[in-house]
Amino acid sequence: MYRFLLTPRWWGINLFVVLAIPFCVFMGTWQLGRFEDRVQSHEQAEKAPDPSTRAAEPLDELLPVDKVTSGRPATATGTYAEQFLVPGRKLDDRQGFYVLNLLRTDSGKALPVVRGWLPGSATDARVPAAPKGEVTVVGDLQASENTRSDGVNARGGLPSGQIGMISAATLVNLVPYDVYDAWVTLPEAEAGGAGGAMKPVPAAAPEGSGLDLKAFQNLGYTGEWFVFAAFVLFMWFRLVRREAEAERDIALGLVPEDPGPGSQDAPEGPGNTPEGPEDAAQGAPEDPSSPDYDVASTPVR
Repeated sequence: MYRFLLTPRWWGINLFVVLAIPFCVFMGTWQLGRFEDRVQSHEQAEKAPDPSTRAAEPLDELLPVDKVTSGRPATATGTYAEQFLVPGRKLDDRQGFYVLNLLRTDSGKALPVVRGWLPGSATDARVPAAPKGEVTVVGDLQASENTRSDGVNARGGLPSGQIGMISAATLVNLVPYDVYDAWVTLPEAEAGGAGGAMKPVPAAAPEGSGLDLKAFQNLGYTGEWFVFAAFVLFMWFRLVRREAEAERDIALGLVPEDPGPGSQDAPEGPGNTPEGPEDAAQGAPEDPSSPDYDVASTPVR
């Protein structure tokens, strides 16, 4: 009954099922592993002490920024240079902008420093001036932003003096010197009242260290891949069962053979025998008005 499984058509179906199910299981397991990694990173971040409570270290010793060094206090010495405003940033559910200055260090490279946040629009805003001369800043270290970071404006078209993303790739095109692939945010207002009107910007948690939407997306993808595997197996069993039932019905003679091309015509019988032209001529009465009508052969009644 199941010999049909060895036909070329079913060989193709069986091969698809054999390849599809392990692939779906592998992808579901991989997505589950991604979710478990995010959960583990979140638990480790909760158990670890607050990075901002640790002692400040020189900037170069904390680079490159990763999940361990993100949020750690970093110290750097230099002179403030160009200033940029970063619009579209929220703080305490209020719309505003960051005030960012580049700190030229002794190495020649510049460190982006977010001095604080101000409410309102960045256009024509009055911003407290940065301290003059050489300064030493201590700020919470942050990785360069990307298009997935909150508040980032990657569309461009901003006025001069404004940027939509705090990253070395953005700033290096605006200044004639190298920029660190990191930035710091000052945890307190600047001394001396120069930045007293600005609010400190709290450091953000490193990307991938919390149970964000991406973590639950991984969990959802896990379920989808396992559902796909079960669906493929279900459809295979259903096709096999339907094919087996059809083969059984044919073997028991329950499925009638296809009728011939003339099966719909009326059966021939004694009264249904078709008449040819000669038969029709012999049986039809002669017309007296016909020129071939023979009067002598007409019987007298």
